[in-house]
Amino acid sequence: MVNIRGFLLLAFAAALSGCVSKSVPTYTGPEVTRIVVDKSTRQMALMHQDAVLRSYDIELGFAPEGHKQFEGDGRTPEGRYYIDRRNPNSAFYLSIGISYPNTQDRAFARARGKSPGGDIFIHGTPFRNAFQSDWTAGCIAVTNAEMREIYSMVRMRTPIDIYP
Repeated sequence: MVNIRGFLLLAFAAALSGCVSKSVPTYTGPEVTRIVVDKSTRQMALMHQDAVLRSYDIELGFAPEGHKQFEGDGRTPEGRYYIDRRNPNSAFYLSIGISYPNTQDRAFARARGKSPGGDIFIHGTPFRNAFQSDWTAGCIAVTNAEMREIYSMVRMRTPIDIYP
């Protein structure tokens, strides 16, 4: 006999672990030459030169004001970084990594005897609207459908400018 409760728990765990369909569309449009994030308006734009290709509403770290300085501070970094990794098996659906911390971020934290943290990503949202806005540990979150599109459009070493 099938244990319905056990089955539902397994299905829920599979969804959490990212074992859901992640078909990424093929993108053949203009190259994304830069990503622009405006933390104050909770907007992210994928740019080709000066033209906006796509724009998204975003969620940020749980303490979004100010530049990320230390591990666990809940802030999303500010400044120029680069896309430095791609994770098709992210616990947060799909994700692309942001090159935080850079040399200056590490030096600032080290001078204060702390870790700058790391693992900052643009990623999907396992339970959209289940969290209050600005719920991540410092990452930039979008819907899973939006993340599929972003994942298909953005390449390694794409600059990302994050503004307060």
